Amino acid sequence: MSGWDEGAIYYSDQAQSLGDGSGGLADQSASTNHSILQKFKEFIRSFETDKNVFPYRESLLHNAKHLLVDLEDLHAFDADLPPKLRSSPADYLPLFENAAGQVLANLKTKIAGNEGQLEEPVPEDVQILLTSKEDSVSMRSLGAQYISKLVKIAGITIAASRVKAKATYVTVMCKNCRNVQRVPCRPGLGGAIVPRTCNHIAQAGEEPCPIDPWVVVPDKSKYVDQQTLKLQENPEDVPTGELPRNMLLSVDRHLVQTIVPGTRLTIMGIYSIYQAANSSANHKGAVAIRQPYIRVVGIEEANDANSRGPAAFSPEEIEEFKKFAAQPDAYKNLCSKIAPSIFGHEDVKKAVACLLFGGSRKSLPDGVKLRGDINVLLLGDPSTAKSQFLKFVEKTAPVAVYTSGKGSSAAGLTASVIKDSSTREFYLEGGAMVLADGGVVCIDEFDKMRPEDRVAIHEAMEQQTISIAKAGITTVLNSRTSVLAAANPPSGRYDDLKTAQDNIDLQTTILSRFDLIFIVKDIRMYSQDKIIASHIIKVHASAEANHGDSKVSKEENWLKRYIQYCRTQCHPRLSDAASNVLQNNYVKIRQDMRRQANESGEAAAIPITVRQLEAIVRLSEALAKMKLSHVATEENVVEATRLFTVATMDAAKSGINQQVNLTPEMANEIKQAETQIKRRIGIGNHISERKLIDELTRMGMNESTIRRALIIMHQRDEVEYKRERRLILRKA
Repeated sequence: MSGWDEGAIYYSDQAQSLGDGSGGLADQSASTNHSILQKFKEFIRSFETDKNVFPYRESLLHNAKHLLVDLEDLHAFDADLPPKLRSSPADYLPLFENAAGQVLANLKTKIAGNEGQLEEPVPEDVQILLTSKEDSVSMRSLGAQYISKLVKIAGITIAASRVKAKATYVTVMCKNCRNVQRVPCRPGLGGAIVPRTCNHIAQAGEEPCPIDPWVVVPDKSKYVDQQTLKLQENPEDVPTGELPRNMLLSVDRHLVQTIVPGTRLTIMGIYSIYQAANSSANHKGAVAIRQPYIRVVGIEEANDANSRGPAAFSPEEIEEFKKFAAQPDAYKNLCSKIAPSIFGHEDVKKAVACLLFGGSRKSLPDGVKLRGDINVLLLGDPSTAKSQFLKFVEKTAPVAVYTSGKGSSAAGLTASVIKDSSTREFYLEGGAMVLADGGVVCIDEFDKMRPEDRVAIHEAMEQQTISIAKAGITTVLNSRTSVLAAANPPSGRYDDLKTAQDNIDLQTTILSRFDLIFIVKDIRMYSQDKIIASHIIKVHASAEANHGDSKVSKEENWLKRYIQYCRTQCHPRLSDAASNVLQNNYVKIRQDMRRQANESGEAAAIPITVRQLEAIVRLSEALAKMKLSHVATEENVVEATRLFTVATMDAAKSGINQQVNLTPEMANEIKQAETQIKRRIGIGNHISERKLIDELTRMGMNESTIRRALIIMHQRDEVEYKRERRLILRKA
């Protein structure tokens, strides 16, 4: 009998007692409720962490609206309370909030010091938010045994509704006798249960009140804010080949509008059920079937996965990171940690490292923002480990989304407008570029994307926003992402006989948005092939051996944490000397390109613009960030320029140019070959390329000359290739 000696007043109301002994039971439950209320008040008042430090009292005084309670503290104070909260939260949470309101009222009067009105101030509503250190349950394991219990689940929000007002008390009035009654509403998505009859007893000559006489008076009712969210499983928790499940969440009061779609959350909530509005039509007679949802009583944003919040690093970790960054060869070590299973491609690995660390974002005084993220395009032959790089980045980057070009549409990459089935209103659902805000988007098969979908990425890549005007919604979403794209040349392989323009079959507008463009060729060299083969066989042979791959994941995890630490802590700027070096380099590169254009008579496939200058700045900053230095020095600029030259400049100069220093004799030969080709194929006819070359070589011509003549005719649009370049069609 815990509630016996508490000074509660016991009374018996003989008129109402039915004499079956149930009165005693109700009395006892009331007394236990009272004792638990006292315990909760005691906990808020007198729980101390250190000597004379009362965290909950302090936080109530600082922020009177809500109180964050740790279940571990509650357990330390009284081991009976948390199990009760867990098993029937709907009963005990209101008690807890009540207790907090009363404590707050008492605390306030003591400050005011009005002795006469110690009980005067009305207890305000305080929202209790729970948090705990326990592991979260999987969304798939939530079953009937969890209903109306406290659960903890993790996931990623995919949609948020508008804020609605939810009545806590409904005031109803009788149509007949104007009698007024207050009916409490169930919290969450439940409604109010209005009594059928009016309890007014009719006097003589008065007509009795009919059944269902109540009319709701909306102005006199009390409301709180409420919002519904959709929580989807974290992508890494979904079993292979399954669709991710999602769960409806309802948040109220101070939690509304704190969550934007795309945030990763861990929530504590009450697993409850509601009668779906449209279910009656589908399930005729299925009265007892209810939809589950979760009433949220505590939210934590997961910081380990996303780079939006400041992640918690332990001092030992920070010490280790600084020690690593202080080594002279930190840059080399980092690049060796990137995709260790891929042999060679040193420069690509360095570029990927720069992309993971990123430059620094700048906001100018006039409100213009300059992007700090680095975009890289890998273009080249099949089987040169392009997709492996993408997969590695997806695993290592703090936030990453992997999509393939053919299967993704413009709306799926940017954002789509969706009509809500229940409320019939439109809401936005962010696509891949929005979900990866603050991270990396990996796009594979970039060349297979439809051109109108590729245009959707333009804005996201340079301005780092996605603006939408659809279905009455006009808005701008942030997408501060780096893009890592992999593409094949149009003919499947990189063809050295073609010009760079034909090999890189992408528009200039999108190419200038990539900071680094790598042309990855599959070079056939005996020595290199041998090394690569032995490397691959070694990887396959040793892969079976380490079943306990904890070391690998630890290494990966370390890299992830280091990248995250660098991104949050370090925002380097160029030093003066470095900026001078950079200026001269840029002017020189532009001059070279101009000279090359004048000599060859046509513009380069990859333009060198001011964007490329900014690209080198970003690369230098990323290189400085790897060493946790706050200034980008000259050597950073030199290395960045080298990377840029190896990648983009090399790509711009690749392929054959038309006038590859043609001697007059060669030009003459090519002309003759052209005449012979025109003689051989009539306009509108076609011939197989092999046959044509055989016939002309029999006439004593050189095969390479014939091929060159064909390329030049193709550029002038006089011939056209059909059937994977096997047939040649002569056009008018």
